[in-house]
Amino acid sequence: MKNRSWAFLAGGLLVALLLAGVVSNYASSHPDGLDSSLLKGCTVDADDNIVGGSCPAQQARDHELADSPLADYGVRGVRNSFVSTGLSGVLGVLVTFAIGAGGFWLLRRRGTTPTDGTTPTDGTTPTDGTTPTDGTTATDGTNPTDGDPATSDDVRRRADAAS
Repeated sequence: MKNRSWAFLAGGLLVALLLAGVVSNYASSHPDGLDSSLLKGCTVDADDNIVGGSCPAQQARDHELADSPLADYGVRGVRNSFVSTGLSGVLGVLVTFAIGAGGFWLLRRRGTTPTDGTTPTDGTTPTDGTTPTDGTTATDGTNPTDGDPATSDDVRRRADAAS
């Protein structure tokens, strides 16, 4: 990969880590659209606990992974909520980046060399001993249409036959 690509990738990763580690702590703690629509019809206190009424949120249960190490936007065992939220965001970015990079690594194009004697299409000069016929420089530094009378005559004959 080119140096510019590495710099762009590293810069993007740094921005994502900064957003996940620091800025995520300043996200709104109020319920989003789905949570607020599930609370319609219920009375809630200041801590968003249901104290009365009837709403779909009353049937809510904990998720199967509620006891996992990264549950509820934090890291279990870290007492400081700012650090816990930031650390969970950073870990999430790193895991996502690792999975994405691994997927791209598995799907990357691998360079292949032509085995049928054809000229490579990637702009390189052939190294199998053949000479290009398109007027480009051969691998030995000579121009195939200059110098060698036999080659020059062959090229002229082919040009005359084509016209």
